[in-house]
Amino acid sequence: MKKYILMASVVFGLILAAGCIYYVPYPEVVYPPPEDQGYYEEDYRDYPSRLDTSYFYDHLAPYGTWVNYSPYGYVWIPYGTRYGWRPYTYGRWLWTSHGWTWISSYEWGWAPFHYGRWSWDVTLGWFWVPDNIWGPAWVSWRNGGAYMGWAPLPPDVEFVFGVGIRKLPYPIPDTLWVFVDGRYFLHSGIYNYVLPVERNYTIVRNTISKTNIMDRNRVIMNQGIDVEIVSQLTKTKVSKYEIMDSQDPSTAVVRSGEIQVHRPRIRENERAEPRTVLNVEEAKEVVKKSKIENVAEETSRSIEMRLKEEQSRETERMEESQKEEVKRITRIKEKEAEEAKTTEEKRVIEEKYKNQIDEVKQKHKTEKTLIKQRHEKEEKKVEEVKSKKKKIEKKEVKETEQSKVKKTKKIDKEDSKESNTRKTKKI
Repeated sequence: MKKYILMASVVFGLILAAGCIYYVPYPEVVYPPPEDQGYYEEDYRDYPSRLDTSYFYDHLAPYGTWVNYSPYGYVWIPYGTRYGWRPYTYGRWLWTSHGWTWISSYEWGWAPFHYGRWSWDVTLGWFWVPDNIWGPAWVSWRNGGAYMGWAPLPPDVEFVFGVGIRKLPYPIPDTLWVFVDGRYFLHSGIYNYVLPVERNYTIVRNTISKTNIMDRNRVIMNQGIDVEIVSQLTKTKVSKYEIMDSQDPSTAVVRSGEIQVHRPRIRENERAEPRTVLNVEEAKEVVKKSKIENVAEETSRSIEMRLKEEQSRETERMEESQKEEVKRITRIKEKEAEEAKTTEEKRVIEEKYKNQIDEVKQKHKTEKTLIKQRHEKEEKKVEEVKSKKKKIEKKEVKETEQSKVKKTKKIDKEDSKESNTRKTKKI
């Protein structure tokens, strides 16, 4: 068993490192322990058999690792996520018969974004807590001004039959929100428009939170942001899609007017367990090592270049967003100034928005400082990788030389023994 755990740990470390070894994690976030959840009986149509939680364990095993994490039990951590990855970022949003529905770009996306909840651990990163109730997207929303935002619901937020989820027991931490400029909300490659987490410093305070997951005629719906608001921000007519069932557990198929998704009925099975499981300490050690060890077939130079590219894109998105924010305030100021009836009214408006712009620019400076600090920490980790690689290479060279010396001594010893044997025979 230990052998299999060790093998799983090595594989997990290498693959996890390939995706996010340099992204500096968010501050510590602690959610309260979960409460028991009731099962929501929805008519799950014509799937050939009733599946249980082992279906999650088996299907997700090739794409991540299972960890025994108290108090949630078995949780799952994905392999190979991209730099700065957060749940509900690699895919797209579509308006469907179930409200706002997340269409993941991952083959494994049918499960972790439609069942269960996501949570954050400062060492392990993002992990998924399984549950057996299907939903279009288990997220809360924020919107205001020109921004759209969402965040995974915490593990202890329960869907109540006949009620749904209308409010949260406590605020979701600022750093766990995902924001985009509203005009990009319907973009199929929304990941490329997700703003750096440092922008949350300003945006969270200028947006309103809304959680609205409803039970409507035994259909779970995530109403989220009003369709009219999305249409205004994106300057696009929002199309509605019907969700159709698919028995293929792979990426959802979007066709004209419909989406084929895999959403089987899952039963709880307390006796089921993943075939390979790490305990928390093993998982933390694996993740810790993955942050400083070199990735197979990737040089430290290419790692450094990739990091610089990602950081550059982040900085560009931040600066573009900040400039656009100032422009929007300026446009509102100019419009109100034009409508002013007296010189005094115009002066008050000018003063009001001058102070607002100055305040926003000051917040922008703070955001730039925060992202610079994070980037410096990430660059430091690259240096640690280089240093670690050199130590490993020196150790390998030393071990090779020692092996050669031992082999040479062994050969010399055998030659000496053979020579002595020959001399004895001659005598």
